[in-house]
Amino acid sequence: MRPCAGAVRQLQMERRCPGAVSVERASWAMACDAIGFARDGPSFMHIDLRDLRLFIHIAESKSLTGGAERSHLSLPAVSARVKELESQAGVRLLYRAPRGVALTPAGQSLLQHARIILGQIEHMKSDLQRFGEGVQGHIRVFANTTAVTEFMPEVLATFLAGHPQVDVDLQERLTAEIVRGVLDGTTDLGIVSGAVDADGLEKHHFSTDRLILAVAPGHPLAARASVCFADMLDYDYIGLHEGSTLQTFVNGLMRNVRHRLHIRVQVSNFESVCRMVEAGVGIGIVPESAALRHSRTMKIVAKPLDESWALRERYVLTRRGDSLPSFTQALIDTIMAHPGHLKSRG
Repeated sequence: MRPCAGAVRQLQMERRCPGAVSVERASWAMACDAIGFARDGPSFMHIDLRDLRLFIHIAESKSLTGGAERSHLSLPAVSARVKELESQAGVRLLYRAPRGVALTPAGQSLLQHARIILGQIEHMKSDLQRFGEGVQGHIRVFANTTAVTEFMPEVLATFLAGHPQVDVDLQERLTAEIVRGVLDGTTDLGIVSGAVDADGLEKHHFSTDRLILAVAPGHPLAARASVCFADMLDYDYIGLHEGSTLQTFVNGLMRNVRHRLHIRVQVSNFESVCRMVEAGVGIGIVPESAALRHSRTMKIVAKPLDESWALRERYVLTRRGDSLPSFTQALIDTIMAHPGHLKSRG
């Protein structure tokens, strides 16, 4: 019986670079465990990680030609690799058309897993490189806008001073991305505000915050004891940049009312929102903690929002069942012990 083409290529690769192949096999074995493939028997897919990268390139360029160019391969070689990948999977992965290709449902699933697998491998390489440079720990944190701009700078200053050989990768993400990142292991910790689906998660409550409306002292709404969202619709609004957690939340609120806020200006942070409000450009929703801090140096008035969604609980998220390294637990403890958070918990 003649060996299949994939087996021949595998043997040739082993002869040329056995060390690299062993790493490739180990990485793929871990990936199979992560997504539920058996590592032996007829159901095991012997897929080269380079084929996963190729598949991502094809999906992103929506053509075999584009995938070939990005992967620096010939078109016949790409076509052969895709056919073998489909043979290994036992399903069609691409719909082929004269103007390009589209992913089948199975192809969409493979694309999702391929991105996770290759992303984790890149994170592994980065983490191991840091250890080689003397770093003893690395923590990745996905957090919402409030966390990144309001309290994490002070929290990290305290934490890193006590843990000089631990690095932290802090990234601003939307709530849905934070939850997904914790669940799939892309991030070690997530920091969110408001209600989240706790299935598969451990939620560590660390503070309570409230959204308020910031207005200039002479603004018509400044005389109100409190303000409803509907009261804001007749006035120019200062929003955050698209993609920020709070702006995404406000956009969702606008979908539930007949009239939309007139977003006059969009800025990158809460300080800029408050400066625009002080200048009379418009009004803006910000966390109470941000309004209190900036009101010390700016002439703004913080008006309570008479809405149930204005009160927000803050949580650190971890994946349920995970055993956290001591330095990761130490970061959670530092967040919990932050003076502003202790005060908000009463």
